[in-house]
Amino acid sequence: MSRIHPVKFMPLVGMVVMLVILGGAGAYAQTGGPAPNNLPNPYREVENWAQLPAGVQWGHVINVLPDAHDNIVVFHRIDPALLKLDSTGKYIQGFGAGMFVEAHGLAIDRDGNIWTTDQKTKDGKGQQAIKFSPDGKVLLKLGKAGVTGSGPDTFNNPSSVVVAANGDVFIGDGHGGDTNARVVKFSKDGKFIKAWGQKGTGPGEFDQLHSMAMDSRGRIYVADRGNSRIQIFDQDGKFIDQWKQFGRPSGIYISKDDTLYSVDSSSSDKTNPGVKRGIRIGSAKDGVVKYFIPDPSTPGVALAEGVSADAKGNIYAAGQSSSTVHKFVKK
Repeated sequence: MSRIHPVKFMPLVGMVVMLVILGGAGAYAQTGGPAPNNLPNPYREVENWAQLPAGVQWGHVINVLPDAHDNIVVFHRIDPALLKLDSTGKYIQGFGAGMFVEAHGLAIDRDGNIWTTDQKTKDGKGQQAIKFSPDGKVLLKLGKAGVTGSGPDTFNNPSSVVVAANGDVFIGDGHGGDTNARVVKFSKDGKFIKAWGQKGTGPGEFDQLHSMAMDSRGRIYVADRGNSRIQIFDQDGKFIDQWKQFGRPSGIYISKDDTLYSVDSSSSDKTNPGVKRGIRIGSAKDGVVKYFIPDPSTPGVALAEGVSADAKGNIYAAGQSSSTVHKFVKK
């Protein structure tokens, strides 16, 4: 049997590694490493793409998602709290007026139902997850209205939600500080199944569960913003991995082809040194980051806190401080 001489083999290994690095055309594959800032940006923003009718205006936009028909559902902090637009920006309907204290989490299940979370408490409202039909009818409420807690039927600042293919519901319960720091799992009909997580920095610990998404394999991605990372779990709460290369994530979204979108609205020299704010786009399959849409870096105004993309790959960013929905298309 022939042998490969080590002196000849080592340069070959080096060459392969170099080809892999260069072949990525700027992609960044090292999971757990710092987020890349110098990547291609093949997108441009579409100005004034959405026009609201008289009497309806933008509030602080916290989340935005496309439905199965590429209509755009917007969750913002002014009545009506939920707006639905078509892909051209034409207004379809609004609903949820008078129901929310502070809008936050948003998800759309396979039946087109819209899930929301209300993370504050006031006048007997808030601290709930509310499920709407596609046309805005209330179908289910999780949590006790206006009651803060950490039991199986109470929340403390529920900030995110995602729904599995079988209808199981996962609530990211907590927004840093003295709030909860856990993922709570419910059945399709709202029965408590389990909860996992606690405040901290280790695997399976959280500090601001600001957003959640699910990939094609059903794995749960948690935007653990306070810890400047994405954590990945199976649906029983088993820790799989953590990624820091997508920045300090305020919002994350995974499309059907497992493209991962992550928007960083809060990195700074103090909170996440060396990482610039903006939208990073890559793969949920291998963690490679391919593109970066930089934040305008206007003092006090972040580009967005929520992000998503429609079936054509157009990107929608929820401008919390800019009070609008930004739309990006390929150049």
